[in-house]
Formats: sequence, structure tokens, C-alpha cells
Amino acid sequence: MRVRIRAVRSISDKITTDKYIDGHFSVLEAYGVTKITSADRSWAENPNVYLLVVESEDGTKVFGGGRVQIKSGQYNLPLEPAIIEKDTRIVDYMSKYEGLQVAELCGVWNSKEIAGYGIGSIFLIRAGVAVASLLDLDCLMGFCSPFTLQNCQRLGFKIIEDLGDNGTFLYPKEGLIATILDIKNIRELPNAKCDEREKIFYLKNNPVHSSEETSPKGEFTILYDLKI
Repeated sequence: MRVRIRAVRSISDKITTDKYIDGHFSVLEAYGVTKITSADRSWAENPNVYLLVVESEDGTKVFGGGRVQIKSGQYNLPLEPAIIEKDTRIVDYMSKYEGLQVAELCGVWNSKEIAGYGIGSIFLIRAGVAVASLLDLDCLMGFCSPFTLQNCQRLGFKIIEDLGDNGTFLYPKEGLIATILDIKNIRELPNAKCDEREKIFYLKNNPVHSSEETSPKGEFTILYDLKI
């Protein structure tokens, strides 16, 4: 299998953005999730959103993706309205980022066609951190599921224990648990495991390259194009 992970500014590629949105909604509906702030289509008009899309080599089909969504005066991060109903401490917490370039890695999904290759659970997240670094951001936040928590921590994310129940929320619906995390130093990634830090820096310094990978489902190739 050969797939491409490509970074694109959402407002610059409406066709790819629409494919990403349609695929994301299909995955959410399969899990019975119909109300979720990160699935709000309004972000598509936000000039501070960069998509990561997993697509076929010819670009005709999108298999998954994620978003690096930068906080600005007009646009909050998706997690802010999602959390405030459950924990108003998010307001004070976000004030810590005042004056910093902070973004959220959100809307990460993959289709059944690439399930089992680890693309959504590690490769997309790693690429998201690399793109945040390419954008010269200071901090990156995000929600993760119990299945991706360990990988996120390897990449340098730390649980924000001051929010929710030691960092956990029932989100995006009752019965599902999400943990809120952040990386406070994107440039140096002091909390990342050494091998992961090296891989992220390699992606940053070589945003266009191909990589041969292995997984429980076999070998596959990722063609990276993270130029933004």
C-alpha cells in the first residue's frame, strides 16, 4: 500500500477540504457521534487552519486526516467551547497562552480502508506536531482517546491534569473518554522520547520525502508532502 500525507491550507483547497469533511462525518456517524465542536464546518473558512490529509497516491481519494487549527482573536480552538460546558477552568487555563502562538491538533480520523496500519494513531499525529513546528508555533493542544494516549505522550504531549477529572472528560459523548493534553515547547519537544523527537525533526527538515514503514497489517509506503 502507498498513501500520501499532505499538508494544505484549508481555504486554499476546497475540493480536498470537502473530501476531508465528508470522510470525517462518516466516521463520526459510525460511532454515533452527531454533535461535536471539532466537526463544525465553520472552520473551513478559517485562514488559520491547516489540513493533514491521508490520500491515495493520485490524490483522488481521502482515507483520513487531521487539522492544525491556530487560535486567533476571531477564532477559538475547538476544545474551548467543548470544555467550557463541563469545566469553566478552561478560561483561566487558556489565559496562560496569551501572547503565544497556540494551536489544536483536532479532527483526526482514518477510514476502515487503512485501519490497522497505525496511520491515524501515530503517523498523522507525528506529522501534525511537525507541521506545528513548521508553522513556528509555540504550543499545541489536543484531545486523544485512550487508544492513542501512550503514543501522544511519546511525542511530547503532557496531560493537563488541572482540567476535567485529572485531564479526562466524557467526550465527545457519554461513554467515550477523552484526555486533554498539550506540548508547551514545540521547538524543542523536551518531553518527547528521543526516537520520536528525531523523527519529528526529520519531518520538519525534510517535509517532502517517502518512508517505508511496517505494521501488523504489513509493509507500506508513506509519501510525505508537508510543505505549507
